[in-house]
Amino acid sequence: MTRAEFVARYGGIYEHSPWVAEQVYDSALSGEDEALPRLFAQCVDDADDEVKLALICAHPDLAGKAAVSGELTEDSSEEQHSAGIDQCTPEEYRRFQSLNEQYKAKFHFPFVMAVRNSNRHRILAAFEERLQNGRDEEAAKAIGEIHKIARLRFAAMATEKGKDANHE
Repeated sequence: MTRAEFVARYGGIYEHSPWVAEQVYDSALSGEDEALPRLFAQCVDDADDEVKLALICAHPDLAGKAAVSGELTEDSSEEQHSAGIDQCTPEEYRRFQSLNEQYKAKFHFPFVMAVRNSNRHRILAAFEERLQNGRDEEAAKAIGEIHKIARLRFAAMATEKGKDANHE
């Protein structure tokens, strides 16, 4: 697989951050697909704080303007849909907006949570809880959640690959 093919396939694993796939490419050539989540996570963990902050900031607000206007990536849209965020009551939607604003005012980056296999009630509770954290703790938590999102995306790709192999 060429670098361009690799980046085209895996560049969206970390939201709007194809640089991760670009940096992992050489290491990934000699490994198995199962090692990719670890290689990608290590690449992010080895990045400097400014790059990690940019990665966090690449994530959309939950129930935010991008979701309402249909501007989310396909993965983000599916993840938010799977958690029922697109089914918020008007009150829940206002609460998401308020919490997004409070969170960004405090931390200067968006709230990030791996929402697949969750629901909007748990997400809102996590918002409230995590607003009590300090900035460094919350940045580390956001990177941990980003790694969870990536692992879930890798798992979804493997599932799709298995389905495709069964249909050949």
